[in-house]
Amino acid sequence: MTPKGIMVHSTGANNPTLRRYVGPDDGLLGANQYGNHWNTYRPGGRQVCVHGFIGKLKDGSIATYQTLPWDMVGWHSGKGKKGSANSKGYIGFEICEDGLTDAAYFNAVYKEAVELCAMLCKTYGIKPEKPTLICHSEGCTLGIASNHADVMHWFPKHGKNMDTFRADVKKAMGGTTSTTKPSTTTDALYRVRKTWADSKTQKGAFSSLENAKRCADKNPGYSVFNSKGEAVYPAKATDLPYLVQVTTSVLNIRKGPGTNYGQNGSIKDKGVYTIVEESTGAGSTAGWGKLKSGTGWISLDYCKKL
Repeated sequence: MTPKGIMVHSTGANNPTLRRYVGPDDGLLGANQYGNHWNTYRPGGRQVCVHGFIGKLKDGSIATYQTLPWDMVGWHSGKGKKGSANSKGYIGFEICEDGLTDAAYFNAVYKEAVELCAMLCKTYGIKPEKPTLICHSEGCTLGIASNHADVMHWFPKHGKNMDTFRADVKKAMGGTTSTTKPSTTTDALYRVRKTWADSKTQKGAFSSLENAKRCADKNPGYSVFNSKGEAVYPAKATDLPYLVQVTTSVLNIRKGPGTNYGQNGSIKDKGVYTIVEESTGAGSTAGWGKLKSGTGWISLDYCKKL
């Protein structure tokens, strides 16, 4: 199909983990012990196939998994009085629901969904407005989807609706709806191998550096290489320790490398600190740095390396 719109869905079940719907385990998802993910023929007897899912990886961080090519007709909207969004060029993705009361989880998946829609709108020239960017319940009102409540049974609980969502997508696009040609290059991928020359050992190629780091962490002896063949992770012993300048007014110190660890104080002086170890972890794109003082770990997203 030629993508002409986007329909936002949510799963309607209290299970925020991606592994419930996406499989098999790639090392980041975690194993679905029941084997009831949607990468099966008619999962649970349902005739359903969406373009992607947003939810939690096994470490608790938020990610998007694409499950169909964006330009392939999906099976996500059902049929309304005026037909089906499936046959009208709508991309459909699901946000994994939790109990609908966790503000931190909601804000994280909302932000992820905004960024995904901004990318898709730019790529395919889709305007971030109604009726080209809608949720399932709006699709029903427009007559192009079955009678489902998502996402308007969830968003208002956290002060959001589809109007605020569309406004946030437009803002994420820089206030413009100009298009870019879909990229087919693999130059931006991070590859996980033992050495750059030994391509046969490659474990994967990732657009996300954070996900590439996690893959390397799970495979001792492997490193992350950028498109130039340069090793970018893990840090060489000669690169450690190093100094960083804190760039935010308040930076929490965690007991371990991730927001899933408890706090152990905070840095409020925008000072210079010594990092003696690096690690990936939930809640940080650049990774976590261990303080020389032994107090704990800080997110390198909010630091400038000196």
